[in-house]
Amino acid sequence: MTAAVEYVGEVQVAQLRRQAAELPAGESRIEPVVDMLLNLYAGPMFRAALHLWVVASADEALRATLAPLEAQVGREAHRVALELLGVDESHPGVRELVQATLDLARGLGLANLLTDDTKRRRRIVRQWARVLGTSLPEPGEGDERPTERQVTGISR
Repeated sequence: MTAAVEYVGEVQVAQLRRQAAELPAGESRIEPVVDMLLNLYAGPMFRAALHLWVVASADEALRATLAPLEAQVGREAHRVALELLGVDESHPGVRELVQATLDLARGLGLANLLTDDTKRRRRIVRQWARVLGTSLPEPGEGDERPTERQVTGISR
């Protein structure tokens, strides 16, 4: 069981890194990264983890084993999200925004279990990228914020 949880976490992180490597250089990465993060919990690996969580919710021994592993997977997902967004969580509010992104992703993953939620998720990705684009510091630079054009590729 422990190996299964570790495997699910490793596959999810490897998937994120593979997708991030395919992003074009020099282009704002916020929206594509948000898309990757919010879709992280929409696939078969999330479903497998969810089945384990449900069983663990009623099994004390499994919960005692699973909870620390899930915390480890969660910390790794958080670390990778920081890396992909190019931000440092020592800046005020960054840690909370990244955690909110991952929590939003899990919620959208749950919403996607019984019906295809792709269309709604696309709209949420675009809006959440705008929120992060105006709230997170510019990658690698103090507290500067990217413009909406840098976030979405669209100027108004």
